Amino acid sequence: MIIRRFCEDDAEKVSAMIIHTLQVSNSKDYSAEEIDALVSRAQPSGVAERAGWTHFYVAEEGESIVGCGAVGPYWGSETESSLFNIFVLPECQGRGIGRKIVEALERDEYFLRADRVEVPASITAVDFYRKLGYEYKNGVDRPDEERLYRLEKLR
Repeated sequence: MIIRRFCEDDAEKVSAMIIHTLQVSNSKDYSAEEIDALVSRAQPSGVAERAGWTHFYVAEEGESIVGCGAVGPYWGSETESSLFNIFVLPECQGRGIGRKIVEALERDEYFLRADRVEVPASITAVDFYRKLGYEYKNGVDRPDEERLYRLEKLR
């Protein structure tokens, strides 16, 4: 497995991988309507748009994209960044791929320049991020109105 920067030709495969993961893994914690809304944003055009303003990475095994993740500025800040779109195919979860993706993001310039890095964590992934040292923002240990946990790592 290698982790490399996203290229435009990856948009279709990344989109399909995210959608499959949402429908299998995240559907345990979110309603069908919520999953449908997330799927609509995970279309190839949405993936390419996100890759346009973040540093987007893919985890690749052979010809298959098995995971992805992105890091970018937090609302345009020079001192704060955010992690986005961290997904691993359900059949590949538990093999350390997600950890390797986060480690790659934490070596990226957007992460390294930041004093604080936030991650909007799904209900499905909150424990994963907590194991990697991300803490509840302002001590709030429940999902917000978007049904996401706001986690952060201070540097």
